[in-house]
Amino acid sequence: MEISVIRNEKDYNNALKRIDELIDCEVNSKEEDELQIISLLVWDYEERNYPMGSLKPIQAIRVRMEELGLKSKDLTSLIGDKSRVSDVLSMKRKLTLPMIRNLSKHLNIPIETLASEY
Repeated sequence: MEISVIRNEKDYNNALKRIDELIDCEVNSKEEDELQIISLLVWDYEERNYPMGSLKPIQAIRVRMEELGLKSKDLTSLIGDKSRVSDVLSMKRKLTLPMIRNLSKHLNIPIETLASEY
C-alpha cells in the first residue's frame, strides 16, 4: 500500500483506478483502510479542483457517475435494486440516510451535498 498526495490529473486517475479495484473489499480489512485513505485524498483533490458545492444531490450523483463511467446498474450495491435506483435518479424517491452514507463513501460526494433538499 503506497499512498501519496494527489498532485495532478495522472495521480487523480490512478487513485480512481485503485478505488475501483478496492471497492468490493472486505469490511475491517487493510484494503478497506487503504480505500478510505485514498477516498479522502481523492475528495480533497476534487474539492480543490472540481467543487460540487452548488449541485443538487441527484445532479452530484449523475456528475460523479459520468466521471467514473458508471451506469445506473452500478449503483444497485449502494442504493438498492434496479427500480429503486431508477426512482432515486428520476427523483421519485428521496435518498435515505444509508443511501447517502454509501454514496458519499463510495462515490466521494460530500454528505452535505447528498443531504441537501431537492
